[in-house]
Amino acid sequence: MASDFSLSINLVDIPARVIYPATLRVADGRIAAIEATPDATAPDPALPYALPGFVDAHVHVESSLLVPSEFARLALPHGTVATVSDPHEIGNVLGVAGVQYMLDNAATVPFKFCFGAPSCVPATPFETAGAEITAADIEALFQNPKIGYLAEMMNWPGVLNRDPVVMEKIDLALRYGRPVDGHAPGLRGADAERYASAGISTDHECFTAEEARDKLAADMKVLIREGSAARNFDALIELLPRYYDCLMFCSDDKHPDTLLLGHINQLVQRAVALGYSVFEVLQIACLNPIAHYNLPVGQLRLGDPADFIVVENLTEFAVQQTYLDGVLVAENGQCLLPAASVEVLNNFHAQPVQAADLAVAVSGGHLLTPVIECFDGQLITARRDLGLPTAGGYIQPDLEQDVLKLVVLNRYAPGAAPAVAFIKGFGLKEGALASSVGHDSHNITAVGVDDDSIARAINLVVAAQGGLAAVGPAGAEYVLPLPVAGLMSDQPGPEVAAAYSRLDDFAKIELRSGLQAPFMTLSFMALLVIPSLKLSDKGLFDGDKFDFVR
Repeated sequence: MASDFSLSINLVDIPARVIYPATLRVADGRIAAIEATPDATAPDPALPYALPGFVDAHVHVESSLLVPSEFARLALPHGTVATVSDPHEIGNVLGVAGVQYMLDNAATVPFKFCFGAPSCVPATPFETAGAEITAADIEALFQNPKIGYLAEMMNWPGVLNRDPVVMEKIDLALRYGRPVDGHAPGLRGADAERYASAGISTDHECFTAEEARDKLAADMKVLIREGSAARNFDALIELLPRYYDCLMFCSDDKHPDTLLLGHINQLVQRAVALGYSVFEVLQIACLNPIAHYNLPVGQLRLGDPADFIVVENLTEFAVQQTYLDGVLVAENGQCLLPAASVEVLNNFHAQPVQAADLAVAVSGGHLLTPVIECFDGQLITARRDLGLPTAGGYIQPDLEQDVLKLVVLNRYAPGAAPAVAFIKGFGLKEGALASSVGHDSHNITAVGVDDDSIARAINLVVAAQGGLAAVGPAGAEYVLPLPVAGLMSDQPGPEVAAAYSRLDDFAKIELRSGLQAPFMTLSFMALLVIPSLKLSDKGLFDGDKFDFVR
């Protein structure tokens, strides 16, 4: 329970752009008084600094491999007090029941989650998902005040063409006074204007400053994303001086090992170190998401909920204390909240595969094979048409060209045939990786140097009824079970982070992948709404033409 207390701090008043020593008084969970120190004209170097807590303006909690309560326990020590969370991932697996699961688990901690109503479940008709969320479902979700917005509208062709089903969902959000999140990678100029004019107010997919300027010109807010796979901070931070009132920070997807080390606080530190105004950086990190999404989060004003953080200084932003509603919930790097019990539910019916199931026969006068090229730190891919070796009438991976096999297996239909393609950029020299985290439909996605290794990795995931797996030479096997929807663990966050780190190290050191986050990159190779070439359980997909490769 909240208690009455007072703190002597340097108060950071972001809107007024002043910092001054003061006594901060908290009563009944709210800011009861802010008493400036008499005659003080500058911050007191002996005092720490109090400022509003950080907000992640767009994140899929499921990508942390943690349920919401455990995500909160890792984020709070870094000064994050709230997230704008899209439950799209579990929605694709379990539908509305998955969204309700996130709400119920989140309610076990005081962290201020704002969940959205998923707009694109399934994301496209070109893949198999585990559920559908209709316009009627979205309207029902909007009856719950904890559903604060319409989550990212990924069907940008549907928006540009004013597809009736797409527009019904957007119109529902506008009618219920909920903002609409966007997702329009690469959309520029008139297309960006038309996309925004449908009522869409944000985009987190900009990977160049030029693209971001087009969307800002269309009156959209731009989210600067820095996650475990997609990293756009360096490309977009130059926008800050001119557009700080229209920007927010987000992670989008954050794996547990990196979340254990830091969150939005790291972006604040980096931006300030580059010389940008501390007040403008903090407006992006703390205040803009609250205003845009109407979050019930305190802004360190008189009468506000006492949601704030205390940091040692305004350069490193090392968080000493985090408060929510006047309760100290984290201190000196440790979360003070107890772990909550975790319910397990799933939707997993895949069966084991054989290596022979993954063979790709040579067709016609085989000359060139379309190959997905992935890039470190990006969700976008490219198409390469390459000559690959053959043996016994089957196309083979080519390690000299860094071309491996990529497999997507439908996890919802027992006995489904796997889809197989080829991918460049993973750098594996042996073994295979497999995962039931495969955006957006979360079928099993695997990559490897040979069919035997890929089948072994897939079958480890099948045996665990969802998880991450890696296999190597001499029978080496690692698996991280994810029993909650095949997406999240039921274990404490630090334990999940340690297990994930072991898998990650194995992939990078033993299997020799050069990617910063091989499992995160793998999870996006079935994400059809990000160009250019991806693989679904139904086949190879051209994200530019928005149709299968024929």
